[in-house]
Amino acid sequence: MQDKLTLMIPGPTPVPEKVLRALGKHPIGHRSKEFQSIVSHTSEQLKWLHQTNNEVLTITGSGTAAMEAGIINTLSRGAKVLCGDNGKFGERWVKVAKAFGLQVEVVKAEWGCPLDPEKFQTALNEDKNKEIQAVILTHSETSTGVINDLQTISKYVQTHGRAITIADCVTSLGACNVPMDEWGLDVVASGSQKGYMIPPGLSFIAMSERAWQAQQTSDLPKFYLDLEPYRKTAANNSNPFTPAVNLYFALEAALEMMQEEGLEAIFTRHARHRSATQAGIKAMGLTLFAKEGHGSPAITAVLPERIDSETIRKIVKQKFDILLAGGQDHLKGKIFRIGHLGFVSDRDVLTAISSIEASLQSLNLLTTPMGAGVAAAAKILQ
Repeated sequence: MQDKLTLMIPGPTPVPEKVLRALGKHPIGHRSKEFQSIVSHTSEQLKWLHQTNNEVLTITGSGTAAMEAGIINTLSRGAKVLCGDNGKFGERWVKVAKAFGLQVEVVKAEWGCPLDPEKFQTALNEDKNKEIQAVILTHSETSTGVINDLQTISKYVQTHGRAITIADCVTSLGACNVPMDEWGLDVVASGSQKGYMIPPGLSFIAMSERAWQAQQTSDLPKFYLDLEPYRKTAANNSNPFTPAVNLYFALEAALEMMQEEGLEAIFTRHARHRSATQAGIKAMGLTLFAKEGHGSPAITAVLPERIDSETIRKIVKQKFDILLAGGQDHLKGKIFRIGHLGFVSDRDVLTAISSIEASLQSLNLLTTPMGAGVAAAAKILQ
């Protein structure tokens, strides 16, 4: 059946009908009072979502734009940084930092395992001359389905005294608790096509006062991603460049839906979907890729031993019109990933689990009784 594709990937995520209707409205002038009213409203909504009193700036660009902005607006040439690397996106931040001439010390963990907070503490404690200026890491590592202990790592960074925390929260914000002010986070970056439930095209960055102080002395090259003009124009509910007007319409509608649901309910729903997905996968005889107890509430990575993951993805899409994500780099063909963040319901999770189970049965690769996966997931959801 045409036009029935269901996205169960870590982004883009499904978009609610209310948000699609808002997105389809006729554009308005981005310097008009009407648009300024929308900017004012969404600014307050974004502060609510980030649990912060700091300004949350909106950039027309992907989550990578927000992360790069966080790096280049707070650091200077030759600055020493610690960079967490336990997946594709941690690896990316190492590359970005090196591209701007930073001295990068990598805190590494095997893909599928979380970053060890104690390694960060050791490196920070050994920095007697306070040369480390930032700790850069990914909260929810999308490539492996692992959630890192951002709260503990941030606590160690605060103890250091000089360094700031720059966090990629692209697949964690809106899926789990990320209280920026409470955890003392300095830079939080995210993107619209994940927990925000709107199409790709906007990124968001919030900076603490410590981060803004660092911005005053940063000398890395920047123009479009120079956050000072964004901050100045935000004070007047505007933007230094032409923003994606219709995505703002969608953002306002999506954040209204999130506020109606409430933060605790959102976090509980994502945690429930993680538990149900994990239970269903294990009950059908498959292996979770993320280390036990460290799975992200946004995405579950599956290691189907002795089975080509791309074959499973292909059959699930062809027979059931459900799109699952594949593995990246050396994990291509070895794992598949089930996205369960944003506008995802209990029904979506059950449908995905049953489709994977039916696909394995059609390949004569199901090693457990048919229906065991769905029963295990349903038990969690009930």
